[in-house]
Amino acid sequence: MSSYEIFDYQGGRDAEVAALILTIQRVDVGLHVPIEEQPELLDIGRAYRDGGFWIAIAGGEIVGTIGMMRYGESGVLKKLFVRHDHRGPGGASHALYDKAAKWAAMHGLNAIFLDTPSVATRSHAFYQRRGFRIVDRSELPEGYDFPDRDSMIFKLDMSLQLVRTG
Repeated sequence: MSSYEIFDYQGGRDAEVAALILTIQRVDVGLHVPIEEQPELLDIGRAYRDGGFWIAIAGGEIVGTIGMMRYGESGVLKKLFVRHDHRGPGGASHALYDKAAKWAAMHGLNAIFLDTPSVATRSHAFYQRRGFRIVDRSELPEGYDFPDRDSMIFKLDMSLQLVRTG
């Protein structure tokens, strides 16, 4: 695994971000969700203007992404995708997640939600190790336009997270 750096995404590489995410969705997860059903990929700057979007770069290439959308006092974690050669212990997934979680804590969010396909069991384990628990869709923040797919909803209570980490 080569080294990488995490950056606040400033735009200009939306097509490269979308290509990475769509490839991982299709090849690694087996999901074929058209980009039209993922409007945040068509204009990343606008979609995440009240939150944040970060990328992992290695050798000048985008190898990972994560985003946080804000809905009142809650955040919705989106688009955590990392190229296979940058996963695992010490990989970009951990650094990207840590960057988004720190942003949420710094902005006073009470909870972080995410939806992830039920077939993405590696993702489920990743989130559960970080304190997320499975919840009902009815707990999602008001205004979040949840895509009606075969997905699971996870929630992290930030106050519990802060107690656990000190």
